[in-house]
Amino acid sequence: MPLDITFTLSDQDLEHFQNIVNKAKSAMSKSDSSEQIEAAARQLITDAKSTDLPEFIGDRLSKLEVIINMIGDEEWRLSDEERHRVLGALVYFCDPEDLIPDHIPGLGFLDDAIYVELIIRELRSEIDAFEEFCAFRTAEEARRKEKGLDPHVEREEWLADKRASLHTKMRKRRSDRTGGRSGWRLRW
Repeated sequence: MPLDITFTLSDQDLEHFQNIVNKAKSAMSKSDSSEQIEAAARQLITDAKSTDLPEFIGDRLSKLEVIINMIGDEEWRLSDEERHRVLGALVYFCDPEDLIPDHIPGLGFLDDAIYVELIIRELRSEIDAFEEFCAFRTAEEARRKEKGLDPHVEREEWLADKRASLHTKMRKRRSDRTGGRSGWRLRW
């Protein structure tokens, strides 16, 4: 029988995560590329999958893949500012000495799972729009194939309209969600 456990992160707990992000950002040199940040996050997923993780941690870390795929998807085309925002969220995974060392069996990835939940909350507008874009792209490719059309012909045209619409929707949702909002927010 499943068991739901709820806990509250205090302002001090949240600031602790922020301090780790700040430390990781300052340790990254200007020459460190987005590919290195992305690689560190992907490595965390690889390392986590090679261990016997509790399901609740594995589920959260699988959500991290969506975020990584979002910045790597050339057809999604985030603006530089939005890409920087997502990479800023991922920089936490570049610090091998995060809150709970990953090598501790069963719990080493718990802090990473908690942090994934925090960035999902912060990047909800981006994630929702990206997932909608991916679903549209897959459905449109299938529709075109069913009609005997090559899904690569005029691909940019049929993707451009949907992408533009979703980027606008994403930015509006983010603005609506953050406008006048008080309380703790990650700073990237």
